[in-house]
Amino acid sequence: MEKILIADDEQLMRQLVIDFLKPEGYEILEASDGKEALEIYDKEHPDLILLDVMMPGYDGWTVCREIRRESTVPIMMLTAKGEEIDQLFAYDLGADEYITKPFS
Repeated sequence: MEKILIADDEQLMRQLVIDFLKPEGYEILEASDGKEALEIYDKEHPDLILLDVMMPGYDGWTVCREIRRESTVPIMMLTAKGEEIDQLFAYDLGADEYITKPFS
């Protein structure tokens, strides 16, 4: 079973994504801040990471940078930061996709 790590400080956002992915058979891992996301990543080695930018502790930029030092696991940024400069920064850090909230 493929594992997806959802790292977002908003519980409702995590739950929304879980409600769409869990019925498809994915194992879901949750983190409510960047530090927890890195700890779970190191322990579980998920197949995909859905990563918010604005989180307590380490922000999504830091988490993406740290993971990219050792892995090519797909990282999708899910964030309210919709400026083009933010998207370009995410891609420069190694993000594979950038989706702004709210999304459908």
